[in-house]
Amino acid sequence: MGTALLLFCSMALFLIIGVPIAFALGASVWTTIVFSPDFTVTTGIIAQRIFGGLESTSIMAIPFFILAGNLMTKGGISRRLVDFANSIVGGVRGGMAMALVLACAFFAALSGSAPATVIAIGSMLYPEMVKMGYPKDRTAGLLVVSGGLGPIIPPSIIMVVYGTITGASIGDMFSSGMFVGFVIMVVLMTVVLYLAHKENWPKTTQKMTAKEFSHSFISAVPAILLPVIILGGIYSGLLTPTESAAVAVVWALVVGLFIYREVTIKDLVPILLESAKGSAMILFIIATSTAFSWIFAYSGISGELVHFIQAMNLSPTLFCVVVAVVLLIFGTFLEGIATCVLMVPILWPIAASLGIDVIHFGMIVCLSNVIGTMTPPVAVNIFSAASVTKLKMGEIVKGQTPFFIGYVVVFLLVVLIPTFSTFFLS
Repeated sequence: MGTALLLFCSMALFLIIGVPIAFALGASVWTTIVFSPDFTVTTGIIAQRIFGGLESTSIMAIPFFILAGNLMTKGGISRRLVDFANSIVGGVRGGMAMALVLACAFFAALSGSAPATVIAIGSMLYPEMVKMGYPKDRTAGLLVVSGGLGPIIPPSIIMVVYGTITGASIGDMFSSGMFVGFVIMVVLMTVVLYLAHKENWPKTTQKMTAKEFSHSFISAVPAILLPVIILGGIYSGLLTPTESAAVAVVWALVVGLFIYREVTIKDLVPILLESAKGSAMILFIIATSTAFSWIFAYSGISGELVHFIQAMNLSPTLFCVVVAVVLLIFGTFLEGIATCVLMVPILWPIAASLGIDVIHFGMIVCLSNVIGTMTPPVAVNIFSAASVTKLKMGEIVKGQTPFFIGYVVVFLLVVLIPTFSTFFLS
């Protein structure tokens, strides 16, 4: 018990004083080894566990996905995706708002990041929608919640991290994310239609011709092919997730350099540097969290926690509800990847002992972390939307409420109905 207190209290102290999460994890492990009387190992074990935590081919998919997303983001695909989305749903009342949701879904399949989706699509659509007469707060709020499709619709970085930690099939996680993401998209569009008629949102009177629709579709095909390559390679069995991510990088490079021609050789250096920085941040968190998880198991804390939870005789459903609440709380002040690598090694052994499906549990983890990006005080989606819209946080939170409720309803379905997450797998 003393070891657990020392481990968690030291980590909490480091986080409170502003130490980055990766360093806080590593420092708390060092503190526990040095000051706990229960340990006879040396601090050299920390380095061994950190490097051992990165010895996984699945983890290699993360930098490839980040690089592919950055190549496509810088390659001018946002405008083409927006045009294609608008050609599908732009002719009805609130059509531009529906196009925003659809564009976020398309872009989510490229970036895998919620803030990146908010900024890329918001900078394209928000000014135009405000000019057309859409309410500023509602548009910004819809942007925040629609951006939450980023980590759900595959490829998803957080799903790769979860699969690496638990051994879950990343392909199965992607299949579940595809279905859940589609349901969220339909729910958001339904809310948009309701509010559009209730609040009299604008309607586009100009109809798109078949020629214009064909042009927007053909222009968007190279971008849309990226998730097709990734998912097709995985589901066909021809490629592993890591190999599929590497092929996606090659395709993104071809599209940016030779098809759209909006990326030059000169642009590649800053793109590679940005991707390297993003990858290093995530991989460092994973590495130090591996050492943290080892301490947790080696000290016997995880076993005691499993026995404690089992003694409470919680049903699997009630345990999932408790986990959802805990993860939602953590998600309000920690970044999603950090929450995943910190909490999953602790919670998954308990979930496994209760017979909870690994994919079902994974979707609870992913969705709760996404909801955290929309919930103050951290709320990276809201801050991203604020940077695009120049609105205050309070205005955005008020505007996102009906869409946020729709997202939470889907989350509750995932938590309470296991087959909802494994629908494509059964």
